[in-house]
Amino acid sequence: MNEAAQGGESDGTARVLRDAASRGVQVRIVQRPAARSLHEAAELMGIRPGDIVKTLVVKRHDGDYLFALVPGGRKISWAKLRALVGVNKLSLPDASHALEATGYARGTITPFGSSTAWPVFADASIVGREVSMGAGDHGYSAFVDADALIAAFEATVADISDPE
Repeated sequence: MNEAAQGGESDGTARVLRDAASRGVQVRIVQRPAARSLHEAAELMGIRPGDIVKTLVVKRHDGDYLFALVPGGRKISWAKLRALVGVNKLSLPDASHALEATGYARGTITPFGSSTAWPVFADASIVGREVSMGAGDHGYSAFVDADALIAAFEATVADISDPE
């Protein structure tokens, strides 16, 4: 794994770093090889699978979106998230709508540098940990203190996941 060189970042990782800096959050971007599974990705980066956080774009019934931060090995609990958000319907948009909503392709999505600042909902299990997440471009991961991430986005923290 190589850390992205300053000044050599691609557009997506540069957006992540700029936004994080503007929020006072330290983010470390690391280049990583492709992996075929969550466990392989964690092994390649020397972390636990639960330290890899998926940033899921969720469509609300009114056409707006939100970000759900869910650790590896867990999945969104639709019932819990609907109750928390106070709506009857939530769904995952297709890849083109997720790109339109965030400016990032699936597999690279992060709240940092998103083209629209959607509300962030973080699973309570990420609190107090350093996590790895999308970094705006394929082949890169962003390492960040989850508590700083949560504070920077004024995220709602709750139990929003179930084991996979």
